[in-house]
Amino acid sequence: MSDFFQTGAIATLHKLGQPNVARLESELEQYTQEMPIGLVLPCHIKEVGSNALKIIIKELRQIKYIKQVVVGIDGANLREFKKAKKTFSALPQNTALLWNDGPRIQQLYKKLEQADLFPGTSGKGRNIWTCFGYVLASDSVKMVAMHDCDILTYNRELLARLCYPVAHPSLGFDFCKGYYARVSDRLNGRVMRLLVTPLLRALKSILGSQPYLVYLDTFRYPLSGECSMDISLVRRSRIPYDWALEIGMLFEVYRNCPPRAICQSEICENYDHKHQDLYPRDPEKGLNKMAVDIASSFFKRMAAEGIKLDKGLFDTLLIAYMRQAEDTLRFYSADAVINGLYYLRHEEENAVATFVRSIRTAEKSFLEDPLATPLITNWNTVKSATPNFLNELYEAVQEDKKL
Repeated sequence: MSDFFQTGAIATLHKLGQPNVARLESELEQYTQEMPIGLVLPCHIKEVGSNALKIIIKELRQIKYIKQVVVGIDGANLREFKKAKKTFSALPQNTALLWNDGPRIQQLYKKLEQADLFPGTSGKGRNIWTCFGYVLASDSVKMVAMHDCDILTYNRELLARLCYPVAHPSLGFDFCKGYYARVSDRLNGRVMRLLVTPLLRALKSILGSQPYLVYLDTFRYPLSGECSMDISLVRRSRIPYDWALEIGMLFEVYRNCPPRAICQSEICENYDHKHQDLYPRDPEKGLNKMAVDIASSFFKRMAAEGIKLDKGLFDTLLIAYMRQAEDTLRFYSADAVINGLYYLRHEEENAVATFVRSIRTAEKSFLEDPLATPLITNWNTVKSATPNFLNELYEAVQEDKKL
């Protein structure tokens, strides 16, 4: 059973008592009469046929309140796309597959570039952005939920608890972020534990309680890939295409939504998915690359808030981060000991040392080009600049469906 502590800037919806998934689903079926729900699934072709995806499809087949499922397929050739179509054909919902590497959608990306609307580079961020475009083009839902396709601990309750806060007609939430514990025989989630939280608190120690730093520090797991939102946010928000996708989306929500309309929901007791390698010597791979992009995202957001970033601030930040990280290591060591978990202190210290280098890389990149941004244009702007683009995207997906 979870605690019921409210952490500050936004509402926290805890998982209390015995689960009653039938009640949640029954109420969601009623709410969908006025608030039809869509589900976006960013999927790399490597995940098709995996045990995690088999579990997800098995659970989704039992869910009646989802009206539309939009799956973005990355990394697939024609044969692999047909394989993905067969896999997802088991879903009873209205399901659309986007062949993001197919010639039709690739041509649409080129059209955007010609109109000076950069759609980002290939990856999860662009995948989600394209899926959102199809949701808007099909105009059949009023809110969307989103989660990854590699969740090994997936169940129906996870999706119900993710959708419920936004779907409920009187709770007043436009955005919900999922959170959970990540524990096996050890503590997982190194980037969250050893980079994001210590970095946020180091920034707060230097800059004071800046509203957006307090907002971010309120989230229990800001790197989770699970969220739900009102369709109006889909139109207004810009999607990052780099590895800071989840943090970047929280920044966009902060810009476009009042705090009282934002919440986080505990969607499961424990969560497991594929784990990335650290790559301590290569800032272009794995968790090291993720850390660079996340730190860069923080710096750009601070600059957008009017905070002057110079060499002196960055030097102070590194020292403050290392002090916060050292305290964090001690806290997590104690947490592991009392719960009988493995805690490999040397590996944790190696991760912190890697993240120090990641922050330095992000600092250098920011100082060289502070105007660089990994954000894709929002869909309101795309529609204004190219009025027929959404229709063309819809038609491209329909044509690919015939393959």
